[in-house]
Amino acid sequence: MLAKPNTNSHLYAKPKPSTLASEEIEEDIEEIKARVITLGNISWERFKTIDDGFDEIRSIRLTYLDGVLEIMAPVGSKHEDVKRTLCYLLEAYMREKGLRFYGRGSFTLEKEGISSSEPDESYCIGSYKEIPDFVIEIIITSGTLNKIGVYKPHKVPEVWFWKKNKISLFQLQAGEYQEVSRSQFLPDLELTLLQRYIDYPDQYEAVHAFQKAIRADNPS
Repeated sequence: MLAKPNTNSHLYAKPKPSTLASEEIEEDIEEIKARVITLGNISWERFKTIDDGFDEIRSIRLTYLDGVLEIMAPVGSKHEDVKRTLCYLLEAYMREKGLRFYGRGSFTLEKEGISSSEPDESYCIGSYKEIPDFVIEIIITSGTLNKIGVYKPHKVPEVWFWKKNKISLFQLQAGEYQEVSRSQFLPDLELTLLQRYIDYPDQYEAVHAFQKAIRADNPS
């Protein structure tokens, strides 16, 4: 057994972690909270039975693709904070640009026998559509399932991933997802500008500062 440090000694002092170190520790804690279980060789029928068993526990997320089932434990506050801030920023941008949009939220996209997934957020641009124009995934813990693969059977045009304050975009081109630097639906949006405000501690201030930056780039 390891001896506990003598906290009464003037020689012992708990070091104060740097801001960067604190952020890394917070991310590690969030990843531990968002535990992932991956099961292989799961038939569609068995998946649906498991899914029904979790029907009353909405905080558990199930993702299925070609016989592989990923079960994710309830996400932490970091996940929800990032999701809401990112969505507030995107919606502020679309309003500033006069773009009609429809937030589809988090709902189940299912292709019987093949895949079932639930994005963190999704949007249609211009008009309401059965399949959203783009979906958003907030990645705190990666798991082992191919997150892009679950959207391919549904032919979702664009998939956004946020991970460690970096946004990655993938577009469906000739049946395969390719990483791109700009959204086909928001072609003038600079991702680096968007990323700058996602990590603001205050959501109101993040949106306010983001709107000012947009207007400065496009003075009327």
